[in-house]
Amino acid sequence: MSDEPAEDTIENIPRHVAIIMDGNGRWAKERGMPRVAGHRVGTENLRRIIRASANLGIQYLTFYAFSTENWNRPKAEVTGLMRILSEVIDREMAELNKEGARLLHIGHLDGLSKQLQEKVRNAIELTKDNQRITIVLAFNYGGRDEIIYAIKNMLADGVDPEDVDEELVSSYMFTREIPDPDLVIRTSGEQRTSNFLTWQSVYSEWYFPQVYWPDFDEEELKKAVEIYSRRERRFGGLKDS
Repeated sequence: MSDEPAEDTIENIPRHVAIIMDGNGRWAKERGMPRVAGHRVGTENLRRIIRASANLGIQYLTFYAFSTENWNRPKAEVTGLMRILSEVIDREMAELNKEGARLLHIGHLDGLSKQLQEKVRNAIELTKDNQRITIVLAFNYGGRDEIIYAIKNMLADGVDPEDVDEELVSSYMFTREIPDPDLVIRTSGEQRTSNFLTWQSVYSEWYFPQVYWPDFDEEELKKAVEIYSRRERRFGGLKDS
């Protein structure tokens, strides 16, 4: 990641951008390739988007990599996704650590092999003191599952119902260390939230570019941020007259 600033200064850069990396399978199918090949090419895109985000001044970048519902996909595809995650950690973490990126995980590690769980934990430990950009990997993650997880833990802690408010509920979420996303991007043109950051994205700005994830490059990211910067966020209120 270069320390050079972006060529054109954009006012009102989102602090936290979350991305649903959609379209890998269709990208591959249109090229006569198996779906898992599209996922592999999609992971190659992570590096350039992380670097472009850091250069723009984005502080938190969340990738929706594998949902709790993705276990229902064909076994070969699921196995391939697990293998790709392992390869990405092996290939990328040393360089990302060197360039000041911190890794966090949201979701559940159970379901992953013990070896892969250990790789994720080691990567988090390796990068825990980095401050340039925080990369949040949503793997084996679902928004409804996260809310259920929070409720169960509040009940286990004996929380008084009278004490329950938004701040308390947020403190029980996987994302308690992370600000809510300002901008959520879903590539491929599909306009669904797909159980992603259900609690956190209620006042996020959403953007749906038509390009598949493997083709979502630095210019597409910059375009998304520019569009975000021109929007007026009201959070349910009205602009002062």
